Amino acid sequence: MYDCVIIGGGPAGLTAATYLGRFLRSTLVIDAGDGRASSIPTTHNLLGFPDGISGGNLLVRMHQHAARYGAELVTGEVERIDRVEKGFVVETKAEIFGARTILLAQGVTNHRPRMAQETHDRAVAQGLIRYCPICDGYEVRGKRVAVLGCSDHGAAEALFVRHYSDTVTLLAQDGSQLSDAEEADLARGGLAVERAPIRDLSIHGENLLAHLTDGQLLPFDTLYVALGTSPRSELARMAGAELSPAGCIVVDEHQQTTVGGLFAAGDMVEGLDQIAVAAGQAAKAATAIHNLLSG
Repeated sequence: MYDCVIIGGGPAGLTAATYLGRFLRSTLVIDAGDGRASSIPTTHNLLGFPDGISGGNLLVRMHQHAARYGAELVTGEVERIDRVEKGFVVETKAEIFGARTILLAQGVTNHRPRMAQETHDRAVAQGLIRYCPICDGYEVRGKRVAVLGCSDHGAAEALFVRHYSDTVTLLAQDGSQLSDAEEADLARGGLAVERAPIRDLSIHGENLLAHLTDGQLLPFDTLYVALGTSPRSELARMAGAELSPAGCIVVDEHQQTTVGGLFAAGDMVEGLDQIAVAAGQAAKAATAIHNLLSG
């Protein structure tokens, strides 16, 4: 019976594991190894790394940090969690664990553009495809930028990116869902809108090429994908925790869900999808878990 089982080994899960280890709590981290942080080529807005650090390197460091203070870390995918009298039962394909408390930190899944996986991953590694203008809008200042997603979300993201570049184009994956008011806002902001859907995306040297169904071939330095995300909240739903209309996990000021002893932190909780925010939420959750167990 662990004091806490953490499901998800990204920045939130590993921060909580480090805190709980230093609180002298027996802690197990179960990670499927498919989190978004591992695919970050370089992040420059994480304090302490002014020259940037890759997501993979950051996770290795955080993994070592958590292990140094006693956290156990295993690779696996949790299939179900069940509430029992003294806590929870956590079940993977291979093993079953007991936990007095659980912290969910599985993050979200990006909705990707329709393109070959290999091409997508190579474009992400080159910075030709990006997912977070808050994270790296600074890096695209003055460049030719496209935003994929002709919707209210895509329009808002295009206007945000417009702060960094005079050349921003909004593209559609299937068709335009913009209202007249949103189109007027984009026009006032000096943004171009291409209503013909994308037929294909390809890499040509240092350019990302957008092939539109009307025959146009548009080159860009970076394309931001604004197609939304899906929280990995199936386990929370299974445990009976309340979810928001968007599927995010509802938590209180201490990151506890509506199920006692079940906590959540990181991108699967509504808020700003940032490593610093995830780490802050994890610190709050770990402290609350320690105090709950002490009580």
